[in-house]
Amino acid sequence: MTASGDDITALDATALSEAIHARRVSCREVMQAYVARIARLNPTYNAIVALRPDDELLAEADACDAELAGGASRGWLHGVTQAIKDLANAAGLPTTLGSPLMRDFIAREDGLMTARMKGAGCIVIAKTNVPEFGLGSHTFNEVFGATFNAYDVTKSAGGSSGGAAVALALGLLPVADGSDFMGSLRNPAAWNNVFGMRPSQGRVPMWPRRTCGSASWPPKAPWAAACATSRGCCRRRPAGRRILLFQ
Repeated sequence: MTASGDDITALDATALSEAIHARRVSCREVMQAYVARIARLNPTYNAIVALRPDDELLAEADACDAELAGGASRGWLHGVTQAIKDLANAAGLPTTLGSPLMRDFIAREDGLMTARMKGAGCIVIAKTNVPEFGLGSHTFNEVFGATFNAYDVTKSAGGSSGGAAVALALGLLPVADGSDFMGSLRNPAAWNNVFGMRPSQGRVPMWPRRTCGSASWPPKAPWAAACATSRGCCRRRPAGRRILLFQ
């Protein structure tokens, strides 16, 4: 069965996973649909940053299809597109923390959250935008610029998971990760009409710790507060959050 790009991007993460595993859509079709939608909408809203080249992404999608054809699946997220909040490491992609000081830093290894999502089958396509060091409720930085609200570009997207919430609300991602210390998931989720979940601290482990400085409070460096946050997710509907949290 061949589905249109808009049909594919309208599916939430649970429905998309079911469609992929039932072979109603291919991982290549999923990737093509999301890449096309990002190309169409992201220049206006600036939620997705550091997008990987199309040929790399399609090659990974083809590999996922080949595994399914052989009867293998890596897990719930097999072939599902994902972009990592730009406070966490994804190997080969920049981890800028939204700061000019980190503009040229390329992660050599995945953070534990990213590694677990990849282990469950997701394809990491990019990062999502954040305020500098993840501090603040307005997603703007001097590296990538501002992210705009999914419903009104004259309004703030919230923060610090503003890129994640806007990408989810616009259908640029089927599910999004984020982090939350004082509302950084819940605030942008509410402002963009999606659901944000902040689990108890430590439920989604932070590793490697050295990527975000000291875990003490008050912080000894501007980015150290990131270590006191909780990793969580944004969803289009409240059900099915185990895709990111309970692998």
